[in-house]
Amino acid sequence: MKILGIETSCDETGVAVYETNVGLLAEKLFSQVELHARFGGVVPELASRDHIAKLTPMIREVLASADLQFLDLDAVAYTAGPGLIGALMVGGSLATALAMGLGIPVIPVHHMEAHLLATMLEEDPPTLPFVALLVSGGHTLLVEAKAIGEYRIVGETLDDAAGEAFDKVARLLSLPYPGGPAIAALAEEGNPTAFNFPRPMRHKGLDLSFSGLKTAVRIELERSGLLDGISDESVRKDIAASFQAAAVDSLVEKSIGALEHTGNNKLIVAGGVGANQLLRKKLRQACLQIGATVYYPRPSLCTDNGAMIAFAGWYRRREAQNAGSIIARPRWPLDELLPVS
Repeated sequence: MKILGIETSCDETGVAVYETNVGLLAEKLFSQVELHARFGGVVPELASRDHIAKLTPMIREVLASADLQFLDLDAVAYTAGPGLIGALMVGGSLATALAMGLGIPVIPVHHMEAHLLATMLEEDPPTLPFVALLVSGGHTLLVEAKAIGEYRIVGETLDDAAGEAFDKVARLLSLPYPGGPAIAALAEEGNPTAFNFPRPMRHKGLDLSFSGLKTAVRIELERSGLLDGISDESVRKDIAASFQAAAVDSLVEKSIGALEHTGNNKLIVAGGVGANQLLRKKLRQACLQIGATVYYPRPSLCTDNGAMIAFAGWYRRREAQNAGSIIARPRWPLDELLPVS
């Protein structure tokens, strides 16, 4: 079974083809970072328009790379949510129209479930059950996964997502968008203990919070005069390093807490923030201390991509629909999904 996967939930256009018992045949990803960078964040209307311009040529390129024709496809999977409504409609419309024209089923996919399953595309995939830390610019969740589709959210952010906090602090530090890579690069030359930024919600369950941490950074920047045009590069580096250390500590503490709370010894980390090297290092060390193992997808699968949509579509293939109405759910709780039959 060959499934075309289409991802257009936010600011990446992703296309891939997955074949049963063979694996990933081809994929292509286009990032809109340069388009949105001058605005300091994603502009939904611009994102939708760029998906429209890029998606059809990318599908043709991916099929050519896999040496396939449209008639070779058995199904089309697309991100149905959560995400930006306009962006979701672009992918959903094209997927539905393509499936209708080819007379094949179309499979709506939950974006966060696709992230959760992305690690299973690796050579040494984890087995269920496990705990997943889904951490990106739009979401921060701790999920107990007992089976495909059997999910229980055990912790989540009460305000900003981790990636969103990185973006906002980067803006305060006059760093480019996206903030995660920019802060990580600046932090390499800073002292992570220079500022004792808070670790919000510490020892208070498994939920997370990043707004207080972001406010603490702003206060320190005001005190240092950096928001008034005074440039002190050493202070900027120390603030970046101290902020990253605090954010990572929060994610690590809650992740280990989720493992202990659920009795699991396997942790999956997925989403764009999962590519942060300090997070990977500290999670690996913390998991070793309690006899647990942490798994990551390759860096190219941490960000939004078509491969994870095609793969998740394969798992949800029995829920395929005849091409008809388009499903687009900007808000779609992960625990509303049903187990795979």
